[in-house]
Amino acid sequence: MKRRNFIQNTLVSLPIVLAASKVNAKIRNKKGFKVEAGKDRFNQPIKYRGVNPNDVKISSKDTDGQLTVLEYVGFEKIGPPLHVHYEQDEIFYVVEGEYIFQLDTERMTLKSGDTIFLPRAVPHTWVQTSDKGKLVYFLQPSGQMEEFFKKMNELKGPPTEALIQEIHHAHGMKVVGPPISI
Repeated sequence: MKRRNFIQNTLVSLPIVLAASKVNAKIRNKKGFKVEAGKDRFNQPIKYRGVNPNDVKISSKDTDGQLTVLEYVGFEKIGPPLHVHYEQDEIFYVVEGEYIFQLDTERMTLKSGDTIFLPRAVPHTWVQTSDKGKLVYFLQPSGQMEEFFKKMNELKGPPTEALIQEIHHAHGMKVVGPPISI
């Protein structure tokens, strides 16, 4: 393509691209909101493993899929298997309790007030080591994490390894190892 044609085509298409971004901005809810302590954004609480509240505080629906914020309250010394998110970065802030986080092969202890950044495509996991704990965590972009937690919450019993892999894969993740045992 000749330079002149390239520049001309770019200038012609620019208003269309800019208009599309303005349309999306108009669809997004511009009103803020409050989510009370111990509550889920849509009053549809999700329990991790049927016991531990994992409440959506800011939904992907609120941010056009750019951000999800959840609050996890742990009553068990458990955590997820070693896994990879293909498209999401995660940030965890420890509100209460103590946790061991594993990022690739490195393990770190986090206590109340500590924060950890887990970049996408890097294997990671965590385990709660205190009797009770609380995490606030951010996923950016949102991906399908809310749907993942809902799906896992719907299971009637312990899933098989094959089902765990299938559900993770369907939501943009892969299990690559076991959970941390303490």
